[in-house]
Amino acid sequence: MMQKFIIPKIDDIPSKATIHGQDAKHIARVLRLSPGDPIEVTDGDGRDYTAQIESISPGNIDISILNRYDSLTESPLQITLCSGMLKDKKMDLVIKHVTQLGIGQWIPFFCERSIPTPDAKRMEKRHLRWQTIAGESLKQCRRSLLPKISAPLSFEKLIDHSAAYELKIAFWEKATQKLGSLKKNPANIIILIGPEGGFSETEINLATEKGFLSYSLGPRILRAETAAISSCTLIQHILGDI
Repeated sequence: MMQKFIIPKIDDIPSKATIHGQDAKHIARVLRLSPGDPIEVTDGDGRDYTAQIESISPGNIDISILNRYDSLTESPLQITLCSGMLKDKKMDLVIKHVTQLGIGQWIPFFCERSIPTPDAKRMEKRHLRWQTIAGESLKQCRRSLLPKISAPLSFEKLIDHSAAYELKIAFWEKATQKLGSLKKNPANIIILIGPEGGFSETEINLATEKGFLSYSLGPRILRAETAAISSCTLIQHILGDI
């Protein structure tokens, strides 16, 4: 199957659009498509479209967007994953893979054992990089809805943000409750994964006071990025998405 390409804010059908940059090069040089060939596009907001290539020039692919149809690749589960801040490449890996899995929102946060807070300029660059990685992953895995990526929050603000969620899960290495006990069909889910040093007992107690359930990911200590990916996969499997 061919990957999808993102065209934001498609207002009318039929309509014209142009694909630029690396995506245009990929279509022309890697996929070797020609005028008249069909391609699939998404607006990144959950809608998919059939399109046809009209012309190809260096760095530009002109297309006609022909029809809109319902996405068949989005998860029925509304999952928000919250990751304790890690070093750059580890956070990149997390957003790359959880986008492929189908989460709807990703919230990085700072807590007692997370990496030191970067300066504002560096943090802005990281946030833009995460958005780019999510977009590339979306195209590769044929999703239609770009995950919402929040700017990092403090642990306290994150806990306050969780009030709107029906199912709240915090994974902690000292927890004993196993995920197999999940039997709800929640409207939305928020998952907490700590940084490399894990959560402190004070943080887990605060989360519990706010309605979080503390669960185990098994007897082995997982790396934080492994725990983030595994937790989403397991919950999706248990609740019927995978």
